[in-house]
Formats: sequence, structure tokens, C-alpha cells
Amino acid sequence: MSSPTHNTQASPPLDISQIPLAFASCSIGPPNSTKYTLHQKIEAIRNAGFNGIELSFPDLIAYAKLHFARESVDENDYPLLAEAAVAVRTLCDRHQITIMVLQPFSNFEGWAEGTAEREDAFRRAKGWIEIMKAGGIKMLQVGSTDSAEDKITDDKEKLAADLRQLADMLGEHGFKLAYENWCWATRAPYWKDVWEIVRLVDRENVGLCLDTFQTAGGEWGDPTTQSGLMTFDGGKEDLDRRYKQSLEELIRTVPAEKIFFLQISDAYKMDGALKDEENEDGLRPRGQWSHDWRPLPYDGGYLPIEEFAGAVLKTGFRGWVSVEVFDGKFEDKYNGDLVWFARDAMRETRKLLAKGLSH
Repeated sequence: MSSPTHNTQASPPLDISQIPLAFASCSIGPPNSTKYTLHQKIEAIRNAGFNGIELSFPDLIAYAKLHFARESVDENDYPLLAEAAVAVRTLCDRHQITIMVLQPFSNFEGWAEGTAEREDAFRRAKGWIEIMKAGGIKMLQVGSTDSAEDKITDDKEKLAADLRQLADMLGEHGFKLAYENWCWATRAPYWKDVWEIVRLVDRENVGLCLDTFQTAGGEWGDPTTQSGLMTFDGGKEDLDRRYKQSLEELIRTVPAEKIFFLQISDAYKMDGALKDEENEDGLRPRGQWSHDWRPLPYDGGYLPIEEFAGAVLKTGFRGWVSVEVFDGKFEDKYNGDLVWFARDAMRETRKLLAKGLSH
């Protein structure tokens, strides 16, 4: 599918103060940690000046355990989780925080007709929509399929058909679907892939979630090389040229209104290159990199994220910008101080946006 040109006029002037800023709840404190409550996270995020959160499904489960005084909560107990979402909504309202998206909904699209996996995917979709209704959440983030199983098609028309069906389910309630490329995904690892699929879906309530790490880490960085860079015959000059061309194409072809939000993080250069194979959890190298090696901008990373953020802004996008980091060094660097971390995140987010348009 060819890429039509959309953005032929200059972007509106950038007023950073007018861009709504959010923080992913899974990103403040170590991921999957029970040390910090969702309430503590929300207070730190609001104290730093953010006005929105991405509500992470694991954080909702953790909150439900605490709220209902249960040792465990089944991830498929949607009535209970919907009830917990009502309480989270009340908590966020009290702190003047918007729940701007529920995330991450994964491995939904592409399962073969009649498989148990496809039935489960649509059952999960219905359950998550019930949670969204209860929590007053208007957008669902869907990550591009990262399963290597043969039961999943690589036909983009069929992937789009599944997402179109999900979009229509969401649309019945006035909800949106933000489709994100995960750089380790097996079906749509690049922004151009998810953009092609979004265009095939052809629904007003479907757009993109773009991410500085997912593109810079997928098209420029590589955790399996000693240099930390992707390798091409033309060396780094060729790498930089390809990356620049990709960003220029994004500016030229993706309309601002089809970018629903932008996530930001950087990545550490690995001390030793990762093996180019799955780990014991079935994660491919970029998935491993993503889970524990993504700091705030200007906090030890090395990817060209200013260039990507700038490209997104040059489309005219002025929507939600959200911090989504997974920094395994958080405890050592920030001594477990959520407020300190959130304030640093606010400062570096503003810096990234201010510098992005200079590229």
C-alpha cells in the first residue's frame, strides 16, 4: 500500500504548556512491584504536575487485591476488576487525574478462526471494555501481536479485519483504539506497519500510539550488537540515513489526528550484547531490552529519541504525551523515591519536547 502525503503545511507553534502530559502507572517504580500502591503512584504523578495516567492492567489487579483485601485476583474476573476500576476512577477524580488509556492489550489480532486463542482474545476484549466503561476510560492501547505461533496470520488484511471488529465493539461506547508497534513484535514491529494496518482498518476511532523507544530501538538501536547499533553495509552513515528517511516519511504521511498519543523513554546500551534468541520467558532480545532497560530521556540512554519526538510533533500532533519507562536501575538511582522520579520525568519530558522540534 502506498503512503499518501498529508502534512504539507507548517505545524502550529509549539506551546509545551498546552500539551497534556501523562505517566504510565506501570512505569513509576519497578514493573510488577507490590512495593508501591497505585494511590502512592497517582499522588507522586500529580505532585509532579502530570494531569493523566495510563492505567496498566497489572496495576489494576494489584489495586483490586488491596481494595478488596484479597490475596489474589484472577485476571479474568472482569466484574470484580470493573468494580475496582470504579474505585480507581474515584481516586483519580479526587487527584484531578485523567485515566487517558487502559493498557497493554496484547496478542489480540490474527488468530485463526475456530481456535481457542481467538475465542479468548474476544472474551478478553469484552472484559476489558467492561472495565473501561466502569472506569470512565475512553481509549484502549493495543500492542502489535508478538506471538510467533503459526496460528497467527501475517496477512495484514486479516489483522486489520480483527482490529476493525474490535474498533466497532469499542465504538459502540464512544471508545478509541490506539494501535502500537512493539519493536520485538512478529507481525507489525515498525511504525509503518501499524500505520498500514490502521489505514486498512479504516475506522475513525482507530489511530496510532507511537513510542520513542519502539521506533528508535527498532530502526536504529540493537541490543544484540556490541555497538548497540543496527548494522548495514554502509555503516553508521547508512543507518542514520535510513532512520532520517523513516522519520521524514512519518512527517509526510501520518496526519496528526491519527496519532492518539506519544509514549517516551530511552534505552541503555547493554554492557554485553544480548544473545539473539528467546530467553526463558520466551522474550526475544528487544522484548528483554524493553522490559528492564528503558530509562527517562537524558538519564543514561543513547537512542536518537529527540529526532523521533520531533518528527511526531512536526506532523502537527499536540495530543497526550506519556512517560512509559522500565528502568531496572530505579531503586539504585532514585532510592525508591517516587516523587523525585516523577519530578525528574516532568523536567526531562519538557526538555525532550522543547528540543525535539530543533531536529
